[in-house]
Amino acid sequence: MTGDESRLRIDRWLWAARFFRTRSLAKAAIEGGKVHCAGQRVKVSKAVHVGMCLTIRQGDDERDIEILALSAERGAATQAQTLYQESAASLARRAQRRLQGRQEAPAHRPDKRARRHILRFLQP
Repeated sequence: MTGDESRLRIDRWLWAARFFRTRSLAKAAIEGGKVHCAGQRVKVSKAVHVGMCLTIRQGDDERDIEILALSAERGAATQAQTLYQESAASLARRAQRRLQGRQEAPAHRPDKRARRHILRFLQP
């Protein structure tokens, strides 16, 4: 912890915890309604504190996390992972989505005739 971290903005914490590559991406996600605290959308200037629970949506991923520590500086990924803890329900949900998203790869690429059938099927 460095500086005055008792009043740390949520966009800066999300950047330091490595959820987003830049603060502007974190800000855009917050403004787009992808970050919630206690079921409510948050503003970029919201101050975070230890024990706060957040829901962060990134694409199809949705994480429920609890803030364990504050840091205004972006460090190594291993250090960033100590700033929060993801809930067990969130981990299970994400693992289930990963399993559902996997599709069995075909044994081989379709040949010319099979491609024609696929295209004929897909066209209205």
